Amino acid sequence: MMVPVGRLTVMKIVPREQYMSAMTFVTLPGQIGPLLGPALGGVLVEYASWHWIFLINIPVGIIGAIATIMLMPNYTMKTRRFDFIGFVLLAVGMATLTLALDGQRSSGGSALLLSLLILTGVFSLLFYLMHGRNNDNALFSLKLFDNRLYAIGLLGSFTGRIGSGMLPFMTPIFLQVGLGFSPFHAGLMMIPMVLGNMGIKRVVVRIVNLFGYRNALVGGTLALALVVLLFPVVALLGWIWLLPLVLLLQGMINAIRFSSMNTLTLKELPDDLASSGNSLLSMIMQLSMSIGVTVAGLLLGAFGHGAIADSSAIHHTLMYTWLCMALVIALPALVFWRVPQDMSKNVDLRGRRKG
Repeated sequence: MMVPVGRLTVMKIVPREQYMSAMTFVTLPGQIGPLLGPALGGVLVEYASWHWIFLINIPVGIIGAIATIMLMPNYTMKTRRFDFIGFVLLAVGMATLTLALDGQRSSGGSALLLSLLILTGVFSLLFYLMHGRNNDNALFSLKLFDNRLYAIGLLGSFTGRIGSGMLPFMTPIFLQVGLGFSPFHAGLMMIPMVLGNMGIKRVVVRIVNLFGYRNALVGGTLALALVVLLFPVVALLGWIWLLPLVLLLQGMINAIRFSSMNTLTLKELPDDLASSGNSLLSMIMQLSMSIGVTVAGLLLGAFGHGAIADSSAIHHTLMYTWLCMALVIALPALVFWRVPQDMSKNVDLRGRRKG
């Protein structure tokens, strides 16, 4: 709930051509959490208890709430009647299809229950499409898809984040199970990825303006797939000293992709559809990352039968999973290739201040 509200606030404050530059600045403080989180999580798991990964959010949340009340103006928007029917249909559809992806673990091995989950999800989404047609009060207006750029951006964000959602799940597993790292050491290895993300955000607007949205997204997607392939190769060759560099590159490329995907999707939405489009994008982002973790787990399970006791079999399992991940990450390049070449450039606030 917090992410779309924060992004919508920025959309209301700054002109749309300044949106990318503003968002790269606003999201920088948010990288402190991912920077400290993995290492702190490793410490808590290794020296305290896994329960503290959840409990530590209580004081952090209280501090964040107090800071928001003190620092943020209370922006308001024109409200409309909440689409409860649409909310239920979408919630049921997304939940049942996500559970169906988990296969036997969610259905208890029952083919009938699995089929029911799939049918419930599909029919819920179909009913939502019927409910939302020509309905001005729909939770997510179907007029959003009349905007070709939004439709391409939303599909690209969905497919692109499935692959990216696998990485935070698979990387610690590879480091701990495949390479024998401790939880604390594996957490420390995540820091270069966050530093790469933070560092490149200072120039991401210039990169997108230089190469254009299409080239930045297609090139970034294919580059991420190559870097993901490089990670297990470097690790299994024993070049552990190169892993931080690979993770740094991974963080830099992901930052370019995420910033480009977000601003591309929302860039040309009219103000009356901005809230609905922003909320739908946030839902798709969360759904795709959840699907990414589920797909990664399915791949591990598919390749990992009988690999628990045999270290060479574990390495083969991880390698096969990583190859499939690279393929899933590369596929959205086909979607991003449909982005128009003649996109307007973003205003670089940093460069403008220097001028």
